[in-house]
Amino acid sequence: MKESADNELRRYVARDLIYGHEPGLRFGCVLDGKGGAANVDWASVRSWRPEHGVLWVHIERDHDEAARWLRQESGIDAVNCDALLAEDSRPRVEDIGDALFVVLRGINVSEHEELVPIHIWVDAHRIVTLRDRTSFLSALRDIREDLTAGKGPTTSGKLFVKILRKIVKPVPPLLAEIDDEVDDLDEQIAVATSSEAAREKVSAIRRRAIHIRRYLAPQREALARLQHEEVSWLTNRERVHLREVADLVQRLVETLDMIRDRTTILHEDMAAITAEKIAKTSNRLTALAAVLLPPSLIAGMLGTNIGGIPGPDDPWAFGILCVVIFAFLVIEVWVLRKFRWF
Repeated sequence: MKESADNELRRYVARDLIYGHEPGLRFGCVLDGKGGAANVDWASVRSWRPEHGVLWVHIERDHDEAARWLRQESGIDAVNCDALLAEDSRPRVEDIGDALFVVLRGINVSEHEELVPIHIWVDAHRIVTLRDRTSFLSALRDIREDLTAGKGPTTSGKLFVKILRKIVKPVPPLLAEIDDEVDDLDEQIAVATSSEAAREKVSAIRRRAIHIRRYLAPQREALARLQHEEVSWLTNRERVHLREVADLVQRLVETLDMIRDRTTILHEDMAAITAEKIAKTSNRLTALAAVLLPPSLIAGMLGTNIGGIPGPDDPWAFGILCVVIFAFLVIEVWVLRKFRWF
C-alpha cells in the first residue's frame, strides 16, 4: 500500500510556489509528514486518497470550477458546501462529526486594512481553504514557503493551527501603526496645534478601529470556542497553541477598544479647544462692540439733521469731540477690565 502511495505521489508536480495554475485552484499540496509538501493539480486532487498524506487544497470561492469540485467531488455534504461558498459570512466555528468548519478574517495584502474572509474545512486527512479571487492572504504564502523549505507542518492539526496563527500575525503591526498615529495626534492637541485636518484624521482612525473590531470581536469568540471542540486530530499541544491565538485576538480587541476610546477623547478635546477659541473670539468682539457703542451713539446724535446741535461754527468742536470720545474709550476699557470682561 505504501509503495502504491509513493508511486502516486510521483505524479505530482515539483515543489515550487505555483498559484492559479489551473482554473479555480489557487494551489494544492500533499504533506509528506516530514515538514515538506508536493504540489498537486486538479487531476491529482481528484485521485488523492488519505494514505497519500494530508491534502491541502486552496481554491477560489467565487469560481465555477472550484464550486463544482466542492459540491460534486469533495465528499462534503451540500449544506456545508453552501456554507463554504457563502459570500457574506461572519467568523464562526462549527463541528461536523470529526471535522471542523471555520470562518475567519485575515488582512488582504492588496488592501492593507481590509479584512477578507477565509473559509476552512479541516479533518484528520484534509484541509480545504477558500478565498475570493480578488483577495490575497500573505499568511498562506508564508506557510507554503515553510513547506518548500522542509520546515512546515506535518499533520492536519499542525497545519490548521499554523494557518490560524499566520492569519492573526499581521494584525498587531497594523494596530501598532494606528496607535502611533493616535499618539502623534495627542501630542498635537497637547501643544494646541490641532487643525481641521487633525480632526478629520481622528475621525478616520476611529472609523478604521471600528471597522477592524467589527470582525475581530466575533473572531475572538470563534477562537475561544475552537479550544473546546472535541476532534480526534487536535493534540493537547495544538490546543495550547489555539489558546494562545485566542488570547492574542482578545488582546487585539482590547487594543482596538482602547484606540476607539482614545480617539473619542481626542475628538472631545478638539471640540472643547474649538469651542474655547470661538468663545474667546466672541468675547473680544462683544467687548469691542461695547467699547464702540458710546462713541457710535454720540456720533449718531451729532449727525442728526436737526437744529440745536452744538459747535457747528466752532473751529475747535471736532477736536473737543475726539477728546471726549477718547476719554469715554479709556473709561470703558477700565470698567471692562475691572469686571474681567475684556
